Amino acid sequence: MAVRISGAESQVMEALWRDAPLTPDGIVDAVGPANGWTAGTVKTLITRLLRKKAIEGRKEAGGYFYRPLLARADYVLSESQGLVDRLFGGEVAPMVAAFAEHRALTPKDVKLLKQLIADLDDE
Repeated sequence: MAVRISGAESQVMEALWRDAPLTPDGIVDAVGPANGWTAGTVKTLITRLLRKKAIEGRKEAGGYFYRPLLARADYVLSESQGLVDRLFGGEVAPMVAAFAEHRALTPKDVKLLKQLIADLDDE
């Protein structure tokens, strides 16, 4: 079963994916000010992620450090699939159509999608 991570928890994960290992204070500095969170709030998020086994903490020379146990690619895949399943019945084409209908696709997006489809056809 995939680990469910809240939006707030994902901010902590992003900091760890970007700069792990981080101390508790390093995580607070990375995500607290931008989100208006106190150190206590960030430490609560860290505790939740530890319980979910999304991160690990370890005492090392120089202090206590946290690292992600969940790979960012696995998280993105799980969240993306969940979105497609919930909103589009598990089908990607209706999702792309919804973006296209609301003009949320830029010309660059269209070019990249065409290239992706061409690459998939070559496989």
